Amino acid sequence: MRLTKAEILRFILTVLFLIAAATIASLTIGRDIYYGSRDQGLLSFAIVNFSGYLFFLFIPVEIPFIYYVTGDINIWALNAVAIGTGIVSETIDYLIGLWFSKDVITRLIGTRRYVKAESRIRKYGNIVIFIFNVTPLSSPVISLAACMIRHRAKDALIFTVSGLILKYFILTMIFGR
Repeated sequence: MRLTKAEILRFILTVLFLIAAATIASLTIGRDIYYGSRDQGLLSFAIVNFSGYLFFLFIPVEIPFIYYVTGDINIWALNAVAIGTGIVSETIDYLIGLWFSKDVITRLIGTRRYVKAESRIRKYGNIVIFIFNVTPLSSPVISLAACMIRHRAKDALIFTVSGLILKYFILTMIFGR
C-alpha cells in the first residue's frame, strides 16, 4: 500500500493538530486540574474554549465547562467567557471559509465531513447551525461550511449565538452549584 503525498500531508497535519490540542489542554486545564486551581482558571478555560471552537482543533468544549462550573468560579463570568470565545472562534471559522478555497478546506477536514456539513445546511438551513451549536456536535465545521456555501452571515451569527446561549444555559442548570 503506497500513500500519496496528500495522504501523508493530511496525516502530518492531523498529528500536529492533535499535538497542539494536547499541549493547549495540558498547559491550561491540565495545569488547573493538577494544582487544583479551577476556581481561578477563567483564563485557562478561555484558551481551551476558544481553541476548541476552531475547526481544525477538535477539543471538546463541554467537558472543561462542566469542570469549571462545578467549582467556585463566578458562573456569570464563566458563561460570558464560554459564549464570547465561542462566538469569536466560530466567526473566525466562518471567515476562514472566505479566505481559503474549498479544496484546501476539504483536505484539512476531509471531503466526507465537508460534504455532510454542506448538505445539512443546504437542506435544513439555520436550524442545523442552531442544533450543532446547542449539542456537542462539530459546530465549527458547520460555520466553515456555511460561509463556503455563502449562507447569510447575519443568520449564521444569530443562530450560532442563540445555540451557544442555550447550550451553556442548559449545562449551567444541570451541573452548576
